Amino acid sequence: METNEPREAREAEATTLSAKRYDVAPGYRVNVRSGPGTDYRLLKVLPYGARVPINCQQPGEWVNGPYGTSNIWDNIGNGQFIADAYVHTGSDGYVTIRCA
Repeated sequence: METNEPREAREAEATTLSAKRYDVAPGYRVNVRSGPGTDYRLLKVLPYGARVPINCQQPGEWVNGPYGTSNIWDNIGNGQFIADAYVHTGSDGYVTIRCA
């Protein structure tokens, strides 16, 4: 199948599509921010029952959520972050690479 997309873009898309997805806490509509904190611009709100990929993680603002208090923020897309305290990763720490 021929495509005009650069190879790197196709590989990045394939990685995102095949990445493990994590459940957002039941009963919560989580804010997606442009950076790792509540002072960053609100981009969208995830629906109830959302499942998200975690591309990378980085420290940011401390947040209290249903899965504890954490300063870890999860990158779920290009320039899109959610507080890890709202994501069921099964860990209190990092579950993937740190964002560059």
